[in-house]
Formats: sequence, C-alpha cells, structure tokens
Amino acid sequence: MTEGTAFKDHFSATAEAYGRYRPAYPAALFQELASLAPGRDLAWDCGCGNGQASLGLAEHFAAVHASDPSAQQIAKATPHPKVTYAVGRAEASGLPAAGVDLVLAAQAAHWFDHAAFHAEVRRVAKPGALLALVSYGLLVVAPDIDRLLHGLHNETLGPYWPPERWSVVEGYRDLPFPFPELEAPALEMAVTWSLEHMLGYVGTWSGLGGYRKARGEDPLPAFAEKLAAAWGPAERERRVRWPLSLRLGRVEGA
Repeated sequence: MTEGTAFKDHFSATAEAYGRYRPAYPAALFQELASLAPGRDLAWDCGCGNGQASLGLAEHFAAVHASDPSAQQIAKATPHPKVTYAVGRAEASGLPAAGVDLVLAAQAAHWFDHAAFHAEVRRVAKPGALLALVSYGLLVVAPDIDRLLHGLHNETLGPYWPPERWSVVEGYRDLPFPFPELEAPALEMAVTWSLEHMLGYVGTWSGLGGYRKARGEDPLPAFAEKLAAAWGPAERERRVRWPLSLRLGRVEGA
C-alpha cells in the first residue's frame, strides 16, 4: 500500500462475526511486551480491529490508544476504562510526540504503508519504546482436519486472498523492519472449539469474500460437509492452535 492509497476494507462487512469467532491472544504475550517496554504509561494498538489485543494491553498499561480505519470494527469494540478507541489509520495516529511506550500491530501490519507507519512510530515513541508486530497464520488441529483447512486456504482460496495475506503466512519476515530487532519468545494462541465455532472462524476469512465476488458462488457449504465428516460429532470440542510470529524492535524516536 502506498501513501494516499484508499484504505482496503476487507473486514467491516464481517465485523460482528470477526468479534465472535476470532481467537484471543494469550496473556503471556502482553506480559512479555510490557516487560520489554521502557514504561507502562501508554500503549498504542494500531489496526486494533474490535479491540482484542487492546484489552490485553489494558492489563499492563495505564492507558491504551486503540485505532482502526474501520468504523464498523471500532463500533463493535469492547469498552474498557483504560482504552480509548478511535477511527484512524496507522500512518497518522493523532497522538502527541514522544509519549508512547509500546506500539503494537496485531494481525494488521500487512495492510500498512510501511514507510509512513515507521515515520509515525518514530514520532510518537518514547526513547527506547518497543515496536511489536504480531501475526498468526495457519492453524493446527489434527492431521486430517489440517489437510482440509490448509487445502481450502492455499488451493481453493489461494488466488482470491488479498496479496497482503501471504505476508501473514510468512510471519511478516518479508516486511521492512528498520529497527534493532530483539529475540522473540515462542508463543501460541490456543482455544477449544466446536465444529460450529470453527466454521464461524473460517467464515471470517477475507479469501472467501474474494472467491464469492470473483466466481459468484460460495465454496463454504461443500467444505463444511467435508469438515463435518472429519470432525466427528458436531458438539465435539477440539483443541485449536496458532503459533504466533513476533517481530520486536527497539525505537529511538524521531
């Protein structure tokens, strides 16, 4: 995305489902980020969506500024006394200079204009502030179910994902990161889900929207039948995991 390019909104139409079916980040992630920040006064969660990471940050910081360019996502965000939600892009936070201890972009950095975002990070950061890019790609359940999910993701929907999706799959290793990089811990998200919840999660994939728009048909019902056969009883709950990818950098400010 280049500066001035229109915001690519792939999630406003599914904001309610996004809030209901997306997994939650582990408490250990926010503990780790807070321990690496130079202070705990202010964290900025940019591209916050419906505030999933914002609430985790609020457990460790006196205040959280949570921004997202989608007004629909912000409207669905969970209120918290320490969190201030705002509609806005990561390239222009509206925050004062040199006041932020932590800048977090969780599952969002692939949408940014990176040069403009990095300039904004330097402007708002306290000396020694932490920048954290967090992403999660393909999930892990069980071999037979993984084959179905990965086949849908990579093959059926492969040509219909926004191109930025593949940066997520790569763990953001392909994104520019002009900050001294810190070693990242091994963390994962884990949930216990029913078949209904799994299908709800898959229904939030932006690749589905691209497929439906391009082909005028929906691949989800046929996939749901295959997944149900592999899943077992619909009420059965299975453990689902997403390894987290973290890029952590130290910011010296403007």
